[in-house]
Amino acid sequence: MFKKRDNIKEVEEGKFLEPKFDKNGLIPVITSDFKTGDILMHGYMNNEALRITIETKEAYYWSRSRECIWHKGQTSGYVQLVKEIRIDDDQDSIWLSVDIGNGASCHVGYRSCFYRSIPLGKINNFEKLEMDFKEKKKFFDPKKIYKDEPNPTKL
Repeated sequence: MFKKRDNIKEVEEGKFLEPKFDKNGLIPVITSDFKTGDILMHGYMNNEALRITIETKEAYYWSRSRECIWHKGQTSGYVQLVKEIRIDDDQDSIWLSVDIGNGASCHVGYRSCFYRSIPLGKINNFEKLEMDFKEKKKFFDPKKIYKDEPNPTKL
């Protein structure tokens, strides 16, 4: 589907999209809010999810827990409208800049999946390391939005 990778110079400095998917056929994606720059989430795409995202200008990801493509916001209504897609120098990582309007991106109910901060410095007991909630209030109630759908978080 995408151009075959056959030349390092072309991969690093060429004009053609030559994404490198891992052995599972996935490429990592970091997604940020195009207005604020806040990181909203980290996910993965396979070849098809990347193609659909490019064509529709809406974010699609590969869910490793559900093992299927998912249209971000299909259930919650908080669709990620893609404003820009960038790829890193060796084309093995993607950065999406999206518009979520007045919505959220986290299935737990927060605006961003990165709603907690890990303290820095000397730690006496890592098993009791307490994080600081940077988002104090949930944006939505996931039980109302997702109802009986299985939680994608796995232990």
